[in-house]
Amino acid sequence: MIETRDQRETSDVDVERREIHKHSDSSKVASTFIKYAAYIVLFFGFLYFLVRYVFPKF
Repeated sequence: MIETRDQRETSDVDVERREIHKHSDSSKVASTFIKYAAYIVLFFGFLYFLVRYVFPKF
């Protein structure tokens, strides 16, 4: 098989490949989940307090 000049030039070129991996820190994810879960619990606790104790006084 006869190689042309263009094929030899392109085969001599080193191609740099970069793989980008998205890293997720599981401790960050867990602490964020706990934080927002606490916000939700506090919110519903406050709503329960309003419905149970404050609204009946009106």
